[in-house]
Amino acid sequence: MIRRSTIFLLLLSLVLTSASLQAQKAKHSFKFSPTEFLLDDQPFQIISGEMHPARIPAEYWRQRIQMAKAMGCNTIAAYIFWNYHESEEGIYDFSTGNHNIAEFIKTVQDEDMWLILRPGPYVCAEWELGGIPPYLLRIPDIRLRCMDPRYMAAVERYIARLAEEIRPFLITKGGPILMLQIENEYGSFGNDRNYLLRLKEVWAANGIDVPTFTGDGPTTYMLEAGSLPGSAVGLDSGSSLADFELASKMNPGVPVFSSETYPGWLTHWGENWARPDTVELFKEVKFLMENKKSFNLYVVHGGTNFGFTAGANSGNKGYEPDVTSYDYDAPINEQGMATPKYMAIRELIDSYLPKGKKLPKIPDPVPAIEIPLIFPVRFTSIWDNLPQPVTSVTPKTFEEYGQDYGFIMYRTELIGHKKGKLVVTDIHDFATVFLDGEYIGRLDRREGINSINLPESKVANPVLEILVEGMGRINFGQYLIDRKGITERVTLNGMTLMNWKIYKLPMDWKFVYDLRSSGKVINKPGIFFKGNFSILSTGDTYFDLSSYKKGFVWVNGHNLGRYWDIGPQKRLYCPASFLKLGLNEIIIFDLLQEDPKPVAGTTTME
Repeated sequence: MIRRSTIFLLLLSLVLTSASLQAQKAKHSFKFSPTEFLLDDQPFQIISGEMHPARIPAEYWRQRIQMAKAMGCNTIAAYIFWNYHESEEGIYDFSTGNHNIAEFIKTVQDEDMWLILRPGPYVCAEWELGGIPPYLLRIPDIRLRCMDPRYMAAVERYIARLAEEIRPFLITKGGPILMLQIENEYGSFGNDRNYLLRLKEVWAANGIDVPTFTGDGPTTYMLEAGSLPGSAVGLDSGSSLADFELASKMNPGVPVFSSETYPGWLTHWGENWARPDTVELFKEVKFLMENKKSFNLYVVHGGTNFGFTAGANSGNKGYEPDVTSYDYDAPINEQGMATPKYMAIRELIDSYLPKGKKLPKIPDPVPAIEIPLIFPVRFTSIWDNLPQPVTSVTPKTFEEYGQDYGFIMYRTELIGHKKGKLVVTDIHDFATVFLDGEYIGRLDRREGINSINLPESKVANPVLEILVEGMGRINFGQYLIDRKGITERVTLNGMTLMNWKIYKLPMDWKFVYDLRSSGKVINKPGIFFKGNFSILSTGDTYFDLSSYKKGFVWVNGHNLGRYWDIGPQKRLYCPASFLKLGLNEIIIFDLLQEDPKPVAGTTTME
């Protein structure tokens, strides 16, 4: 029998040990001087590499962080995508797979790295709707990134929930989080200073007591609209003393740093791969190192826009959807490998290290495997898996039907006009058009194609079907409110077509799992192909879809993302964690192709 005095001593020992550990955890401080970041009251140069946990399988977080450290980074910067963690109002996921932000932060700390958190609510990042949940677009007159009370109610709920996850990891609590960004590049969008101030207040009210910063382009109007008194100024990017001097003039008394120094760039469908010249990059990094200016490489490693997560821009060409890969021509490529750019930056940073200090060894590369030819077969079609329809007098957007991603099929009978010029105002974003079951052609927002000529039909009341794919929502600029589907009306020779049946096709995991083959002969585009393959060892691979036209690929239920024959991307990255020893399944949905073609797994993107 244990005596009470012994129990008391054990409990006292536990309390003292816990207190000692807490004291050890809380030994660091991070704050601002008028011109510098101070870690434990000493000037600290942040050398940060950005990566996004949502774009990287959780199994690879540690390897990617180690890669950044071996390149010379002492800090990781990470965007948190609000819509990745709150897909439906009030329903959060901070625990499964790469949604587990707490685990990511622990991994950063385990690797003796610091962390800069960029939690939104808006992030841009070439991510769907800039990270804002599309369920908000179900509100007809919603306004984003301002003091619209409906938007702000959702924002404040999100901040309160995310704060629960990150609060234990602040530097003030002994964690690695040095500081937190308030919004992102707001000076490129709006000038609602009350909105920025309110965000800052909400974080503080939820116990987030680390310093804050903003991030904007180095121009007077952007810095005036986007910066905040007391918050450090991030420059996207800061490449000269003039940039830093301007920021200090616009928001004096706080440090200035380059919050996005760009080693690479993004790529849209139909473009060549972005391969920016490295001369300016090395010049900028050299300037930052020589002048001991803090900076963040955006991105050190990009990862992948799995599923429906890739965003889009609305530039001079109109609608510009992003490719699935977020390789970004970054120093660490999509598969986590060191590139020549990585080695050059590592060598440059290494040359500025104090005498006797060395960079860590570069981690071993992640194994990659080839998968021999797979021969998929026709499995079923979208037409054999239509759900019960809902009816609409006129067609509406995805959001109005409570659907955020995937496809919707709009069907109506033609009464009055039966042939002629069909105009969809406006199509968001790509559609295939059928008359009496026959494929007529396509509509493509990217190319500004929103009309097609319908031929004469042989039946009294022809059936018109429009299968619409919602691609990435715009993530930057003034056109963020980018609803999907048919956004206004459909006319035939100027007559508005009414009385539609609407078939919702979210293409989520459940929809694909429930697919059934009808056994019918399939002779209408919109086909699912299925194949099986066996492997004796797992590894990363790239599935080559160059023989297909446009669609999506699922491997063992994991959505690898979109492919499109307009390129430049023809291969989709599949991490080892999506594969399993023995038998595996691949499903390909193609909007345009009717015949199956072989598919193989390769070890490289190109």
